[in-house]
Amino acid sequence: KAHEQIIDIINPDTVEFAGWDGQAKDKAAELVQDFQTYLETHKDEITALQIFYNQPYRRKELTYAMIKELLERLKLDKPALAPLRIWKAYERLEAVTGTNPVNELVALVSLIRRITGIDEALTPYDKTVDRNFQAWVFQKQAGPLKFTNEQMAWLRMMKEHIATSIHIGKDDLDFAPFDAGGGL
Repeated sequence: KAHEQIIDIINPDTVEFAGWDGQAKDKAAELVQDFQTYLETHKDEITALQIFYNQPYRRKELTYAMIKELLERLKLDKPALAPLRIWKAYERLEAVTGTNPVNELVALVSLIRRITGIDEALTPYDKTVDRNFQAWVFQKQAGPLKFTNEQMAWLRMMKEHIATSIHIGKDDLDFAPFDAGGGL
């Protein structure tokens, strides 16, 4: 008898309100502000943040390990500021272009690019890489240089690697999917 339930099918419930909690937008704004404050507070301690904030000419040196270190530090210091949670908060506050990010690292890079003013709107980093790659290929193909199918296949593999791993180096060419095509 302790686990019995009575199901009332004669008197159905009616929906009185459907929508976001009135305070959800305020909580989202507070969460985004906390994230921004955390990044600004630690921008001199964490190499990846130093590059984003103070040394834009070094952005090409940004590595997967640096972003991973930042993510791990963020999880240890402020677990409530998880990148995917901040992403959802941004979705409540402003228009977000594209779909949800592929993983937390991509979300973190996208969020940092938005907060530091590199991007005007929050856009998944992989979509930014796709857009930049397309513009670069069109620019190159418009001139005398024409890529072969094999070259385009390699360029696409590199683009996909950069979109998910933030960076590509010589050592990356010895691993999948590059090793199947001959590696470095």
